Amino acid sequence: MRLFDNLNIDFMAKRTKFYLMSSAILLLSLITIFIKGVEFGIDFKGGSEIALKFAKPINIEKIRNDVDKLGIGNVEVKTFGDASGVLLRTELQELPKNVMLNVRTSIESEIAKVFPGVDKKVTDSTASSIVYSFADPATATAINNRLNQAGFQSTLDSMEPTNTKISVRMSIADLIKISLAENYTDNPFKVEKEDRVGPKVGKELKRDAVLSVILSLIVILIYLAFRFKFAFAIGAVIALFHDVLLTLGIFAILYGVIPGFNLEISVSVVAAFLTLIGYSINDTVIVFDRVREQMKIHKTLSIEENMNHAINRTMSRTIITVFTVMLTIIALLIFGGEVLRGFAFALFIGMITGTYSSIFIASAFVLDYSNRTKTKLTF
Repeated sequence: MRLFDNLNIDFMAKRTKFYLMSSAILLLSLITIFIKGVEFGIDFKGGSEIALKFAKPINIEKIRNDVDKLGIGNVEVKTFGDASGVLLRTELQELPKNVMLNVRTSIESEIAKVFPGVDKKVTDSTASSIVYSFADPATATAINNRLNQAGFQSTLDSMEPTNTKISVRMSIADLIKISLAENYTDNPFKVEKEDRVGPKVGKELKRDAVLSVILSLIVILIYLAFRFKFAFAIGAVIALFHDVLLTLGIFAILYGVIPGFNLEISVSVVAAFLTLIGYSINDTVIVFDRVREQMKIHKTLSIEENMNHAINRTMSRTIITVFTVMLTIIALLIFGGEVLRGFAFALFIGMITGTYSSIFIASAFVLDYSNRTKTKLTF
């Protein structure tokens, strides 16, 4: 299917206006990034992230007040998905000692409800779990079942018939779950996910994410320098920097402004950046291929005329491709849930900027380079 077969728009004549528009948006993005900063997800910051799903909509302010009373320091609380979802984030990976004692007291209080005065011994204790030993296997099994019913993460130490030990995990998610369950008996909830990332791992992921983007741009620069001319390679990489910075800036600008778009930079968003780099360079290479064909066939025409002809010829393909990809991305935005929202939104912005930059950044740069250096580009 072909659209706009007879399209004849002088794209290159409008490049100065689009230079100014891109510069203004990029300047706003950079100012926002430096002043407001970019919100990184748990993958890069380190800490614990717990997502809760309630049966009914909740009052987020009440949740914040309840969590503040737990004594685990500063905890970020915000909605997750719809009005019945809550996301809690803290920089802690494990419970503080004073809070851990409170959790242990809660565990032993629950045990006392089942078997008052039961003989028990603590055989092992770590920062995240405690092991109890009882007099006989039947008692251990009964108490294990009771603790699980109460919301604790308890397991039998082994499946042997003679086993008398149980191991109870104590994490920040357990503390939050136990504490909130007492206050929301009429609105039950479940823990949808719990992620824990150490600060060292977070720093390594952040470094690797930046390196992956930079190395991809360097490899693309080398590839295009061989396939076309060096000016084409520089124009394409400038366009890619434009796409990544613009998308990153939009993430920073929208954070905390539009409900539902408090999007963070996570590993999946970095994957989206790499995907949009691939898409954008593919679009740019197709335009450059048509420019090269035009320049080989119409040697007497100026580079500006050849570029306009090439872009007009590829416009049908560009619009159809963008439209079909956008249908998938919009479906991900609407139905993909909270986990995929950042990925889908980065691709949504990237598809727009990638198509735009192939024409008004990459191609325009090559034209201006040729005009200013008085270099005649030939193939």
